[in-house]
Amino acid sequence: MTYTAVEHLDPVNARILAISEDKITGFHREPFESIAALSGVDEATVLERIRLMLRAGTIRRVRQTILATNLAEGALVAWKVPPHKLDFAFDFLFQQDPFSGHVVVRSTDAETAGSEYRLWTTLKVPAGFSLEEHCRLVSPLIGAEKFRTMRAQGIFTLGVGHVRRRTIEPGARAAQRAAMISTKVVRLSDAEWRVLTVLKREFTEDEVGPHPWVARAREADLPFETFCEVAEALNRRGVIGRFSTFLEHVKPSSTGVRVTRFNALFHWAVPPGLEIQAGSEIGRHEILTHCYWRDAGPEFRNVNIMAVAHGTEKPRLLEHKRAIDEHLQACGIPVAYTNVFWGGRSEIKPSEILPAVYRAWRSRFAAAQG
Repeated sequence: MTYTAVEHLDPVNARILAISEDKITGFHREPFESIAALSGVDEATVLERIRLMLRAGTIRRVRQTILATNLAEGALVAWKVPPHKLDFAFDFLFQQDPFSGHVVVRSTDAETAGSEYRLWTTLKVPAGFSLEEHCRLVSPLIGAEKFRTMRAQGIFTLGVGHVRRRTIEPGARAAQRAAMISTKVVRLSDAEWRVLTVLKREFTEDEVGPHPWVARAREADLPFETFCEVAEALNRRGVIGRFSTFLEHVKPSSTGVRVTRFNALFHWAVPPGLEIQAGSEIGRHEILTHCYWRDAGPEFRNVNIMAVAHGTEKPRLLEHKRAIDEHLQACGIPVAYTNVFWGGRSEIKPSEILPAVYRAWRSRFAAAQG
């Protein structure tokens, strides 16, 4: 089958995306040059194809990611919203709450623990503010009856790589256990926030080119070398994530091609004290884009390990889930309960984490409340 130059399955694009989705870790002074070197595609072609895919919507954003879990209080939030208010609540959190990132309507194959919670979001609030207070402020605005915040106690997998994962076989896993990344908030200076503010902004099509940080350094009112030194220091402190081209993996492309069709949130409840061992074994499975230790509480039958996988076929994702379950059993890790929450309607945007933006949002909220 022949694909156009804007599709993710075009052979040249697939080579680029296999690297550019999640293999450029940390801060790179010449990120597009790094993509070219690792993909084996010349830089001029890399730049041309990324621009074309960004213009066509195949790539929804190009940006330097940051590890927001180290900069702001964060949680996965499950909301119980009456069915007739579900779409309104979804739209509000996506369009009017800049601190909610992923917004997903989820369902289960049968009525199970927690299945009344249909709306799921990721939430970040800057250090010094409260996740629970934010949810209490938002709840009456969206008609939520209740909510459950689930902080990440540890991170075992965090990436994307949808193109690379298309051909992964069930049970495929890394040779070593996944190391757990702790979630400790790092305090930044004013100068570091200035660099981070311009560093994390999405690239426009015109910015996709050589030497992309020169203009950003000017915007931060810093010499280029100083800007890069601050960014590299932030990288060493565990604040910088990856430079990434994010595929539009939820909606079909302009020519009707989908990257994925199904989004599965896997749940496991393992005995207290075994969370790190279980997460390390689950997180090494290559199909997973995310794997966290989160305590969900009794309403979710004390689930404490969660992971996300994407795919084009539901039965195939269930095969991956069975392979992970069998691996846990082989490792002697008991599972008291497991479940799958399937993603339906979803939107994704980066959660805002700047303290000044949060204070301004709170002021507007207070003014609106009279």
